[in-house]
Amino acid sequence: MEEMKRKKVFVSGCYDMLHSGHVAFFKEASSYGDLYVGIGSDETILHYKGRKTVYSEQERLYMVKAIRYVTDAYINAGSGIMDFVETLEMVKPDVFVVNHDGANSEKEALCKKLGIEYVVLDRKPDEGLKARSTTSLRKEGSMLPTRLDLAGTWIDQPYVSEFAPGWALTISLEPTFDIQERGGLSTSTRNMMKKIWPVQLPDGDPETLAKLAFCFENDPIKRQQGGHISGAQDALGICMPGLCRQYYNRSFWPEKLESCHDREILDWLESHLCLIFMFPRRSNVSVTANSAFEREKKGELTYAEVGRMVTDLTRAADDCWKAILDKNLAAFASAYRDSFHAQVALFPAMMQPGVQDCIDRYAADGQVMAWKMAGAGGGGYLILVVNDREAFCANHPEAICPVIRRRDY
Repeated sequence: MEEMKRKKVFVSGCYDMLHSGHVAFFKEASSYGDLYVGIGSDETILHYKGRKTVYSEQERLYMVKAIRYVTDAYINAGSGIMDFVETLEMVKPDVFVVNHDGANSEKEALCKKLGIEYVVLDRKPDEGLKARSTTSLRKEGSMLPTRLDLAGTWIDQPYVSEFAPGWALTISLEPTFDIQERGGLSTSTRNMMKKIWPVQLPDGDPETLAKLAFCFENDPIKRQQGGHISGAQDALGICMPGLCRQYYNRSFWPEKLESCHDREILDWLESHLCLIFMFPRRSNVSVTANSAFEREKKGELTYAEVGRMVTDLTRAADDCWKAILDKNLAAFASAYRDSFHAQVALFPAMMQPGVQDCIDRYAADGQVMAWKMAGAGGGGYLILVVNDREAFCANHPEAICPVIRRRDY
């Protein structure tokens, strides 16, 4: 009897700083069939991740091919996050395997188009070994939190708050997952802070630490040269534990700060939030292009019209805060949707190609009640408000469950 033909399985990645996590991933992926690996080129990694590789592409190819779970491996000819397409078309696999950190809607759509089974795996180290990722190795020992903006994004820029002052809402997140660059989680501010606090935030007043970080990132020379001034909500969102809101009125630094540290409220909020990584905001994208503020300068919108749009943004932030404190999920989801629509009305370039497709995919899930993009948008993380996080994550292993950083008592 003729032996049943084994399936072809394909995976793709950089595989720089090869570690046990990669081997465990190859082992699990090979359980689906003969494993073929696409490897990011040196040029792709340089442009996509903004750094040179530790090992050259030929060294990485040699090491990956030497792993017993791998049937064959190739250097991908493409560029960016989808650099593997030509390799995929050459191998013609039956199954495409990714881990949850590498899952995105573009990969899934491509597999659907080509009739390839799309499998998302959780990171699982072999027994007795520590969970590893390249990101965690690079950040080894760093426990700096990151921040998630909930509502009122952009109000921390004076050219926005001059039309209507208001609140920005942030939560500080524990670094419990691989934080992707250019994803809207304030990695540029966080990376800057690591230069002065490489391991963790020091003891001290959180607002004072945020001021130090803000001034360090936005030094006087940068201002003199006309460089972009990062919003204070980035530094405050990282440094201020719990749920924080900041009132901005024509200034880079807020006039007022309020925080919620009620554990019951934070537990409730945490239980209704999920993150989905779509794709990095592309380097050539300007999310401020064709904004309402540019159109007002051109005379296409009146000052009053833009003022009403900014007021919509601030009202949504107010409503989010009240709904969270009341633990009113329906009201929170409604205000969250309003916040998203207000942002996009002011900055339509936030909705880059691929974003709406991703939103549509998750909006179709009955557990999803609202959504918005993290940070300035244009890609990055999609934040979902869900009715039942456990049920949602059971159907979506790629979802990330953020952990809100609590105040130390």
